[in-house]
Amino acid sequence: MSPATPPPSEDLVHSESFLRSLMRRQLQLSIACAAAFLVVLLGLPLANYFYPALMATRVAGFTLSWLLLGILFFPAVWAISWIFIRRSIALEEDEVAQAKASNQR
Repeated sequence: MSPATPPPSEDLVHSESFLRSLMRRQLQLSIACAAAFLVVLLGLPLANYFYPALMATRVAGFTLSWLLLGILFFPAVWAISWIFIRRSIALEEDEVAQAKASNQR
């Protein structure tokens, strides 16, 4: 065997098809989380532009605009990140389980 050719392996977890499948599913997850982040990020300026009276409403001593920007923005970003990490780990575990199942056949 040449050094460039990997040794044959019974473990499909490191196969090219396994990695491509995992990367494709993680790309879809990344795009979904990025889209959610963009909605949160761009939603506030758009809400301020289209609904100025609503965004000027006082809630707990803040205008709604500042409440969303100063207090609720960070938990929203944290939630998107938490969902991404949990789903990413689940995708990896699912792919490993599928590879092990096909390896046993």
